[in-house]
Amino acid sequence: MEPAEVKRIIEALLFITDRPLSAVVIKDTLGESIQGLDAEQLVKEIEADYVQRNSPMELRFVAGGWQFATRKEYSPWIRRLYREKATLRLSPSALETLAIIAYKQPITRAEIEEIRGVETSGVIETILERKLVKILGRKETIGRPLLYGTTQEFLRHFGLSNLGELPSIEELTPPDEAAIAEKILDVNDDSQPELGLPQNAAPELTERE
Repeated sequence: MEPAEVKRIIEALLFITDRPLSAVVIKDTLGESIQGLDAEQLVKEIEADYVQRNSPMELRFVAGGWQFATRKEYSPWIRRLYREKATLRLSPSALETLAIIAYKQPITRAEIEEIRGVETSGVIETILERKLVKILGRKETIGRPLLYGTTQEFLRHFGLSNLGELPSIEELTPPDEAAIAEKILDVNDDSQPELGLPQNAAPELTERE
C-alpha cells in the first residue's frame, strides 16, 4: 500500500477514536499494510499538515498516544454549542484532592486528609467514579490503607502526555495558599516530584461533589 494511502488511513483512525492511539495500536490495526513504514513519522506528518493549513484542529500526544483536539482558542464556541455537556465538572474540593494525589502519588486517604484538614472519602469516591484516579495497591503499614494515584484518563483530560509535564506547585499557588502548598510537598518524603495542575488544561474541570 502506498505511504500516502496509509497516512490517510491513520488520519481516519485518529479522527474517529475516542481515546489516544499509541504507535503500537496503530501498527496492530493496520497490520501488513504498514510494513516498512514508520507509524510515528506518518503521524508527525499528519500533525504538520494540520499546522501548515492553520486548522482549528490539532493532533496532540496525550496519555501515551495521539488524538485530535480543537485548539484552545475555539473552546468558548464549543462550550456554547454543548453547554454543560462539554465539560467535566469538578468542585474546588475535588480539584484540590485531585491535585494532591497528582503531586504526591501514591498517597493514602489519611495523608490527603492531613493536607486538606477535612474528611475526603466522598470526594475520592467521585474522582474514582470519573476514572481520574485509581487504587494502586495498599501501603505496607498498620491497617494497610489503600494507595491512590492518577490514571491515563487524568492525563487525557488535562492534555498531558505524562506527569512530568505538570508544572511545579510554586508556579500555581497564590501567596495566601503557600501553607497548603508546603503541606502538599512535605506530607510524604521529599523524593516525590513537585507537580501541579496546568493553568491551560483542557477540557476544563470543575465538579459537583
